[in-house]
Amino acid sequence: MGVVTDASAASLTLKAEDVTAVPVLSDRVRVNGVITPLTLTEEGVTVRRRSFIFELVSEDSMRIWSQKIQEYIDSLETKHQLHAKEVAKSLDILRYDGVVCVSGDGILVEVVNGLLEREDWDSAIKMPLGVVPAGTGNGMAKSLLDAVGQSCTASNATLAIIRGHKQSLDVATVSQGQNRFFSVLMLAWGLIADIDIESEKYRWMGSARIDYYALQRIFRLRRYNGCIKFVAAPGYETFGEPANLEGETNGEVKSNFVQHKGYSGPALHIKDFNRKIEGPFLSVWLHNVPWGGEDALAAPDAKLSDGYLDLVVIKDCPKLTLLSLMTKINKGGHVRSPHVLYFKVKAFVLEPGTQLDDPAKEGIIDVDGEVLARGKGTYKSHHKPLMTYDKIHIKVDQGLATVFSPSSI
Repeated sequence: MGVVTDASAASLTLKAEDVTAVPVLSDRVRVNGVITPLTLTEEGVTVRRRSFIFELVSEDSMRIWSQKIQEYIDSLETKHQLHAKEVAKSLDILRYDGVVCVSGDGILVEVVNGLLEREDWDSAIKMPLGVVPAGTGNGMAKSLLDAVGQSCTASNATLAIIRGHKQSLDVATVSQGQNRFFSVLMLAWGLIADIDIESEKYRWMGSARIDYYALQRIFRLRRYNGCIKFVAAPGYETFGEPANLEGETNGEVKSNFVQHKGYSGPALHIKDFNRKIEGPFLSVWLHNVPWGGEDALAAPDAKLSDGYLDLVVIKDCPKLTLLSLMTKINKGGHVRSPHVLYFKVKAFVLEPGTQLDDPAKEGIIDVDGEVLARGKGTYKSHHKPLMTYDKIHIKVDQGLATVFSPSSI
């Protein structure tokens, strides 16, 4: 949005270059005691920015200006789920220096997916992305700001974007058959996913819904059959047990990355998946960044661009001990429990199964706050699953994306 005044007021003129400005509102205002024509223009105008103050000459003008500015701001907001993804896919990236997401984590995830589904994904994904926390999760903004000891506020995030410091961000490709999803935050299956998705029925409770529903799930625990296989990061090769790869071929995994117009994901080699952990499981939680939300330090050792994902696994745990663990997540203390396996992986395969105590029911797989897959007998939310409740593959690309950060890290 730009502002253009009469040419006679030279010190106030904001020049539009090579783009025809679309007027939103024209009026006569008072500047330094002089009545001057002023026009408010829509997006797309390149301007030389200068600060100035003008005075509206009547209350009617003030009301009209307030209304028009609010309408314009509202027009920039996303209209429906995946709208931000659509915008990112069609964005003329040559006209912008970056994309700023004022929201929770969901809009950022949509933008990343939109950029990576473009034909020019390799150049589009280099566009710096900014996050201003204005949602319920804010895990990415919290991770960026907490890394330099700053509180997770809109003002701190905005200043970081203005300063222009940048850093790389790992991106994980979640793949199943011809479907893929690009994740920058986390994937959950079991207890955490159930709490995150099913607690939506109590959304009227606000943020208290998470704690309330967590208590319900802990005292009525579900255990899930299944298996996870992984490529352990250096230093973590002793976790799990050797995986039997008989009957699995390299082609079976590679076929899950079908060539599309956008990024098809990194190659996987089945021989690398040499470790596994068999169920049943209470919870499997995979993290790309330290904070899952402003009050959930899910993976305290996670780094934004180390090329690894932090895996938090709980196979079994007494209910009261589990309740105590959940209260420690806000400071990351849960990972020090003997009931928790915490280690880093380069790639990961999830083979989800049925509930141990009720084989007629399955589970929910949650990725970046969205329902990736929903099995039979699960809670029916408004979220449309992105994949089926079956084997999925995950591999991380180190530093594929770029984000504005509070300082050069």
